[in-house]
Amino acid sequence: MAAAHSVPHTRILAGLLLGALVGCLVNGLTAPPPLPPENTLAGVVGATAAIPPGPPGWVVWLVKNVTKPIGDIFLNLLFMAIVPLVFASLALGVTRLGGSAAVGRIGAKTVGYFMITTAFAAAIGLTLVNVIEPGQYARGQKDGLMAQFGAEAEGRLAAAKKKEFGVQTFVDVVPANPFKAMVEKDMLAIICSALMVGFALTRIEPHRAKALVDVLEGVNRVAEVIIGWAMTVAPYAVFCLIFSTTSLFGYRLLIALGAFVLTVVGGLALHQFVVLPLLVKFLGGMSPWEFFRKAQGTMLTAFSTSSSSATLPVAIRCAEEELGVPRDVSNFVLPLSASMNHNGTALFESVTVLFLVQVFGGSLGLDQQLVVLVLCILTATGMAGVPGGALPLIGLILVQFDVPAGAIAIVLGVDRVLDMCRTAVNVTADLSTAVVVARSERGGPAG
Repeated sequence: MAAAHSVPHTRILAGLLLGALVGCLVNGLTAPPPLPPENTLAGVVGATAAIPPGPPGWVVWLVKNVTKPIGDIFLNLLFMAIVPLVFASLALGVTRLGGSAAVGRIGAKTVGYFMITTAFAAAIGLTLVNVIEPGQYARGQKDGLMAQFGAEAEGRLAAAKKKEFGVQTFVDVVPANPFKAMVEKDMLAIICSALMVGFALTRIEPHRAKALVDVLEGVNRVAEVIIGWAMTVAPYAVFCLIFSTTSLFGYRLLIALGAFVLTVVGGLALHQFVVLPLLVKFLGGMSPWEFFRKAQGTMLTAFSTSSSSATLPVAIRCAEEELGVPRDVSNFVLPLSASMNHNGTALFESVTVLFLVQVFGGSLGLDQQLVVLVLCILTATGMAGVPGGALPLIGLILVQFDVPAGAIAIVLGVDRVLDMCRTAVNVTADLSTAVVVARSERGGPAG
């Protein structure tokens, strides 16, 4: 059996690249010719922006009945272990830290760090979208994209409206039924439950607490074994996940939304390779080159799965075995960060909100953009670390500025690719949090 950390990341990368290549080839050889363009992005990406009709039926059948189910089974196998892993790791982390004083200190550092980095990321996104103004290049494609992806957008929004963001969101952080929270994968409620269990274990007699601590240790080990099984088939599953997207949409959709995609990717790259390395160097005491070299396998796993939650077991192993983060710190900081620290998501939300406002011919003043900044930070903090989790939240923000929530259909086709990119940034930020907190506590890793 291969443990999560022992699967060569080169195999996952090979599956990723091969899936993208084969998918684009299938799409390019089978897709009908492009429709006459209504406008062009020649000045931005050097190609027309027309959206062609969909792929032939056999490609849709192959994706629906073969490659997408294989990819979904892989993700389900990962998610099967995530809830018990998050609960057990956080409860054990609190127990090992020894109670409220240490937990409060480390928790404050953790939350403070990722609120600052999330604000940086959202501000980068707002700055770039104001400078580039990508919305002006996609106005001619608005109706076609809404028609093509509108039904899926409505489905996502319908699910999101069951839990609108507001005061009730904070009330629900303390769950009346922790088991219901686990079934619904309500990560903030799960975190609250785990913290309470951990605190309680520090307040009872050690010989009585030992039985439950042993159970939680066992849950951790079982989750690691399941994750190991999932990672063994990861290269093949990643091939299927990427093929499912590229075979249906190919590269033409990227061209149609080229300015938007370039704005998002440029912002993510700036945060990933400038902001986070500086923080790792000056606050974490570690060489950025060493940090990226040791974290590359974890970042690739995040990129492949599009889920910071699914990457959590790999991140914990990387932090402890590669980056030198003490186990008690990693078991507390990383589950918390994976559930609440979404730098890349905040950046994506800020760009997407202003982009869609621009597409609909509107504009936002500085005061309104500050509101967008705050909403992006709050919603990114509370979202689930699952593929595509940001889009319904964006829909809820849009209605605050008289843009229909269903406008998220315009970016739905490119969301999978951008989700991969922003998840890699999210997980990199998680690891940087662990490094910075560990150093602040014990002189931590340095390299």
